Amino acid sequence: MSPPDEATVTKHIDQILSSLPDDKRAALQTLRQAIASAAPDAVEGISYGLPAFRYRGRPLVSYNASTGHCAFFPMSPAVLDRHRDELTGFDMAKGTIRFSPDRPIPAEIVSAIVRERMAETDATAADKGRR
Repeated sequence: MSPPDEATVTKHIDQILSSLPDDKRAALQTLRQAIASAAPDAVEGISYGLPAFRYRGRPLVSYNASTGHCAFFPMSPAVLDRHRDELTGFDMAKGTIRFSPDRPIPAEIVSAIVRERMAETDATAADKGRR
């Protein structure tokens, strides 16, 4: 069975977002656009049941909303640690940045995190190529 095409995945993500309250949907749509802008070669996907982006066939970042907050998952504790000072005031856990619709993660921080995740993926691919 082949994986779903990009249009089908995008439609599924649109459905997930449309089920959210207006403020959370808008916040996640803004995050989604910031990720897409920072990673034009990434494709939308689902990872661990969450809306996500994939880069070079590997999970890049994901995002979601729950009852009490929205969340951005950089999928790299190392990248998250490098941005800890910039993210002061946001609730963070291993691999997660929680935010509210009225206090989103600044787009420039999202872009930096996404670019660093792409660099990690590129480095991993280069390392595998040397073996």
